[in-house]
Amino acid sequence: MKQLKYVIIGAGPMGLCTARRLKQYGIPFIGFEIHSDVGGLWDIDSPTSTMYQSAHLISSKTMTEFAEFPMPPDTPVYPRHDQMKAYFQAYARKFDLYGVFRFNTRVVVAQPHNDHWRITFEDPEGQHEMAAAGLLIANGTLHKPKRIPLPGNFTGTRLHSAAYKTADIFDGQRVLIIGCGNSACDIAVDAVHHAASIDMVVRRGYYFVPKFVMGRAIDTIGGKIKLPNRLKQFVDGWLVRLLVGKPSDYGLPDPDYKMYESHPVINSLILHHIGHGDIQVRPEIQAITGKTVSFVNRSQAEYDLIVEATGYELDYSFIDPALLNWNGAAPQLYLNVFHPERDDLFMMGMVEGAGLGWQGRDDQAHLVALYIKQLAAGHEAADRFRQLKRVQAASRCDGGMRYLEVDRMAYYVHKGQYLETVHQHIKQLQPQVSM
Repeated sequence: MKQLKYVIIGAGPMGLCTARRLKQYGIPFIGFEIHSDVGGLWDIDSPTSTMYQSAHLISSKTMTEFAEFPMPPDTPVYPRHDQMKAYFQAYARKFDLYGVFRFNTRVVVAQPHNDHWRITFEDPEGQHEMAAAGLLIANGTLHKPKRIPLPGNFTGTRLHSAAYKTADIFDGQRVLIIGCGNSACDIAVDAVHHAASIDMVVRRGYYFVPKFVMGRAIDTIGGKIKLPNRLKQFVDGWLVRLLVGKPSDYGLPDPDYKMYESHPVINSLILHHIGHGDIQVRPEIQAITGKTVSFVNRSQAEYDLIVEATGYELDYSFIDPALLNWNGAAPQLYLNVFHPERDDLFMMGMVEGAGLGWQGRDDQAHLVALYIKQLAAGHEAADRFRQLKRVQAASRCDGGMRYLEVDRMAYYVHKGQYLETVHQHIKQLQPQVSM
């Protein structure tokens, strides 16, 4: 009987390193990508990309790149989206991955059937079906906009940040941005030189971190100094206050949580423009009538455009959520990857963590490939891991951090604990692999 292939969904950076690792261990697979090229989110031309023209990495290249494939020396410290796209294209060429993906192909339905998976997919020639040994989902986490109800009927233009591409849409507009995460702050800074006015609704406190300190990327400073979590939170929080001040110094709410308990904003330009009066901070919206927005502090203003920078929801519309062991805002999986019961279903890249980078995600792919390889070979190490993931699916690599109970943090991990655990499992599985 012909050996069935595994299916990878997505040819973004996570799908690419997953393909590279399966190929490394001789595991048969095929990849499906909805766009005509690799790069995923970082290819602004992809139909599923929510990238915008001014977007750059918010982590430095040295903390983000694949260890076995460094970025070119002339790459800036914080590369632009098109430079990242070129990097992932070069990665695909380096490891000969273009030939393992079917492009312009969308997975419609994936469902288990007896001892295999039945995959229904669609390409320019129509709809097709295939049997697969297993499924590796790598289609990203930042595609489906999270919309919020507004208290009233706004008669101006309403836009989610997912649809934002270029700043010319702000020309002469009175703009209200809802949200203060990294995308919201990027967009607000873009709008400064175009809009008639810019206000931001900021509903909770954030830590604002500059990208550079003493000429160096901030995430490269102090990396070799290991401190206990609470001490690191205190020290880094104190340093941020020393460098940029408290958010309340700029009229922003101060965070009511410790450093790293939510994702920080890596953007100090927003504070510069708030301090110069280019951007006005607003509290929660109370009511909207036409183009008039009323706020809870009884102030009012007129707007032509509302931008909702309210984040994203996890979206795997091609598969029944029950199959993913969904719990709350995200699937409940061991290491955010491994299903407690199924050995043929893997969630690739559903993980966020400060400093994790693409190498951390490649380590994740490495462990998955090893597990598939060893399970097929019947090795005891794989069987022990199988038992472990069944009982540890609800555990979380949070390093003892008290992450905020918001959707974005539902799949957030502590880099140190997460990578230590992944590397330990790789070590336990790897010695017995014959390649």
